[in-house]
Formats: sequence, C-alpha cells, structure tokens
Amino acid sequence: KSLSSLIPLVTCFPPLAIVKLLAFQTERQKPRFVSTINHLSIMSKQQLPIRIVSKVVRGYGRGSKDLGIPTANVSRDKDILTCSTGTDFDELPTGIYWGFARIGEPSVSTTATTATAPTSSLRRTASSSTGETSSGGGNGQENGEGDGMGKVYTAAISIGYNPTYGNKEKTVEPHLIAGEEHPLRHASLTGETQFQDFYDKTIVLSVVGYLRPEAPFEGLEKLTEAIKGDIRKAEKLSRGIDEVTLGEKRWVESSSSLNDP
Repeated sequence: KSLSSLIPLVTCFPPLAIVKLLAFQTERQKPRFVSTINHLSIMSKQQLPIRIVSKVVRGYGRGSKDLGIPTANVSRDKDILTCSTGTDFDELPTGIYWGFARIGEPSVSTTATTATAPTSSLRRTASSSTGETSSGGGNGQENGEGDGMGKVYTAAISIGYNPTYGNKEKTVEPHLIAGEEHPLRHASLTGETQFQDFYDKTIVLSVVGYLRPEAPFEGLEKLTEAIKGDIRKAEKLSRGIDEVTLGEKRWVESSSSLNDP
C-alpha cells in the first residue's frame, strides 16, 4: 500500500501505532540498491590489497581537461596487465580506493632506502610523508625526479565506469598525489597534482584500501569536490604504520612484477 492509502486509518489507531506503521512502510520502500552497494563494498574490502603491473595508456582526457585532476589510465591489454587477483580486468571490484603507485623503474635512491632501512625507519617515513617517498628532502626533484618518474606516490584510485559520464568500459585510473612540498602538488587548474604525461610507461600500483562506491554526480563541480575529498582521505590513510600499508608501500617502491616480494 502507498502512504496515502494509510491516511483513513488515523482515526482507527492511536498516534504511536500510526507512527510505527508509517516507519514500517517507509523502510519497505527504501531502494534496493542501498543493500547492493553495501554488498559490493564488503566484496571489495575482502579482495584488498590488489597489486597491478601494467602500462599507462591514453584515456578520455577528462581528468585533466574537465576536472583538473589528471589520472594515469591503466592498460587493460591482457598481454601487458598482470593482477594479483588473477581475474580479468572486468572482474575487478568497482569503487574509489586509495593506495600507492610508481611510474617507471625504481629510482636509485628509493631502492637503496627500501633495501637498507630498518622497519622503524620506514615507520617514521610513512608517518611523516604525505606523498612521494624518497631518501632526500621529499620535494620530488632529487636526481632529476621532478617529473614523477621512479618514485612512489600516494594515489586516489577509481575502478569502474565513471557513472557521471556513463562509460561502457571499465577503467582503472589512479591520480598520483605529490607531497605538499613538491612544486607540482597544486599545479593543476583545480589545485591538485599535475605531472607530465606517462603514456607507454610501466605503472606499478597497489590498491590498498576502500573509500566509497562510485556514484553519479549532478555536474562536474560536485564530482570534482568529491574527488578532492577522496584525495584528502587517501593522503591521510597512506600515512598509516600498519603492516599492510607499509608492506604495500615497500612492494611498490622496489618491485617490477607480481613475483617480487
């Protein structure tokens, strides 16, 4: 029954009974997609962390042009992509995530730091860094690394169909986040990190944690605001000193394949 059909019952039941009856009807009429979203978020968390090695390819160009939040689009080519879940690209759980990413081969300073630094040192680095990892001052310019190559960056990651745009094909799109002291940290038109294009470069990506489901937004302004919120959350969570966060960061720092420890 609709709520309007319950109006004549007001004269037959005491007020408390009417309130309970209306609450029951409202609960019954909740959209079913709410439970679906909760189910998907549980499935996503169970599969994490997810490790991916692939190449950066051209996407739709919306991240830079429409939103001022450029992303490194991950190739779905089965001859290039390797994934720790062992599933097809389209089987990856949709949603917005945070994690770590590296473009190109590890930088010499990063590899040396990862190989020799004790766990206590890595914990201090993780807790003090908001973006890229290095053995230098953290502005991303040591050893010619100002272009973002070879270093580990916190990433806000979209996996899905970009429902605001209605894509037909699933994409994996990490936005690499430089540290606050990096000269490119606020270089984009909306004040986010703006690196060079990384086309055809190897990307090593760890999807560590779940942030929220992907959802359509009414206009690009609201979408941009939501993504900037995701970036802030990713920065905060990436400073964690738990074993999973530190382990995934170390793997991205020094690995070039899923078989690397």
